[in-house]
Amino acid sequence: MISNFGIKREMSFPPLCHSRGSGNPDFQNMKQFYIYILCSKRNGTLYTGITSDLIKRVYEHKNNLVDGFTKKYNVHNLVWYKIHKSAESAVTREKQIKKWKRAWKIKMIEQNNPEWKDLYETICY
Repeated sequence: MISNFGIKREMSFPPLCHSRGSGNPDFQNMKQFYIYILCSKRNGTLYTGITSDLIKRVYEHKNNLVDGFTKKYNVHNLVWYKIHKSAESAVTREKQIKKWKRAWKIKMIEQNNPEWKDLYETICY
């Protein structure tokens, strides 16, 4: 897991790293899959998702570009994510996490991101 929790950066929309050709080198060149958790606020509504383009997907959530749960409940803050090398392992893990009790998800978030900072800025610079 990449973590730069303490770094503050200006965020631009659309983000400079929105396309595959620029931005954070950890998110380029190799097909990766991401499981992620968004929240509405600290200890608020949680959403677990999966994507092969985390920057683009979180941007879509933040800007309500896709109708659904995150738009309806204003769930836009990236508070946890994990990189997987295969779609199969990511899908398996996402299904496991979606079945977890809420308390387990909160514990996982707080182990890696105790202040519940929005990690979008750390992956998009």
